Amino acid sequence: MKNLTQGNETSVIIAFALPMLIGNIFQQLYSTVDSLIVGNFVGKEALAAVGISFPIIFLMLGLLMGLTMGTNVLIAQFFGANLLDKVKKSIINGFIIMVVLSLLITFLGLIFAKSILILLNTPSEILESAQSYLKITFIGCFTIFGYNTVASILRGLGDSKTPLYLLIVSTIINIVLDLWFVLSFKWGVQGVAWATVIAQGVSFIAGLIYIFRKLTWLRFGFTELRIEPDIFSKTLQIGIPTGIQQSLVALGMMVMTRIVNGFGTVPIAAFTVASRLDGFASMPALNLSQAMTSFTGQNMGAGKTERVHRGYRASLTIGTGISIIVGMIVLIFSKQLMGFFTPDAEVARVGAQYLIVVGATYTLFSTMFINNGVLRGAGDSFIPMINTLLALWVVRIPCALLFSRTLHLGITGVWLSVPAGWLMGAVYSTIYYRSGRWKRKALVQSENQQKIITEEA
Repeated sequence: MKNLTQGNETSVIIAFALPMLIGNIFQQLYSTVDSLIVGNFVGKEALAAVGISFPIIFLMLGLLMGLTMGTNVLIAQFFGANLLDKVKKSIINGFIIMVVLSLLITFLGLIFAKSILILLNTPSEILESAQSYLKITFIGCFTIFGYNTVASILRGLGDSKTPLYLLIVSTIINIVLDLWFVLSFKWGVQGVAWATVIAQGVSFIAGLIYIFRKLTWLRFGFTELRIEPDIFSKTLQIGIPTGIQQSLVALGMMVMTRIVNGFGTVPIAAFTVASRLDGFASMPALNLSQAMTSFTGQNMGAGKTERVHRGYRASLTIGTGISIIVGMIVLIFSKQLMGFFTPDAEVARVGAQYLIVVGATYTLFSTMFINNGVLRGAGDSFIPMINTLLALWVVRIPCALLFSRTLHLGITGVWLSVPAGWLMGAVYSTIYYRSGRWKRKALVQSENQQKIITEEA
């Protein structure tokens, strides 16, 4: 475990974020390897089926991600305030929420998978494959949810290395199983779905073993498996807005997918591949955001708001520099990057257009996410939710329709809507951060924090 309330802010944030970055690269390899193998050995229809399924899976994960973030923030703030008994109770509550929610989503997902795909205007030639991929993923969502809960707990305690080790192992397993199931067994998209579920299951079980064997003070028995009303309400206070935010993102992705689907199989496949590459490019910003959530949580719990300010400025500097470098790479090598995933020249051309449009504006994305990470870590998760609502639903989706249809820009108009949404999100979140209102939102207040609030009042 690592105390994030001490040491040079820049060094602490980099040391904490770097394992998460490496880990998320491996996490991204799950979907990337799926796309590589399916695109090269099964066909563009199967590639499109996997791509269409992604926003639905993200919607499935959205509420859980919100609630695990609530657990993460509470653990970080309790740990920063040195309230270890509260940390343990937060972890127990997190596991109970994970089990109940995963069973509910499995049940609903198996029933409504086909209906959701039809609602998304999924082309008939890929409907069956997409449905198979989705149902297997829903069957295995307990393992997917389980790993994310374990990783969230460890990061709240300042441990970003153990989730990395778990991901490395499970990613290697995923790659081996992908090749085995697709090339040897000829299972197609069903093979890559089963490979992901099994690999995530391994990382979940290994994470549980680590927590209960190495962190002996966190061990608990069945008699302790109960909801603590105060902790549960605080988890929901953070988790529900964050879950709604993630669900808004997922629903927005589904709407964007429906818009793209209207242009045919080639743009769907191009969007699938380009989104995978975009996921890699945006990863540094996402990890800085996650790092700032834990960093802010621990320091708010310890009452060190000025340290949060310094950490925020360091993260912005790091994020901006990385975004510029990554953006240049994407702009220069867009066609070559697309070519790794598909031999289809038209799919590569359309996907390269997307990468060129968004690659020039990664700094906006980085700023928006770092801002959201600070606010969420402070306990102010309502504003990131509003930020997502504005950026995605008020700007991006309307602009996608306006640019592509009203202005007759076609699929390029859909691509242009992405940076338009990022611009809104970056501006709004920056203005709110500078207002300083988030300082009063800490859920766990040390004596030092209470003194600061009293003085500011």
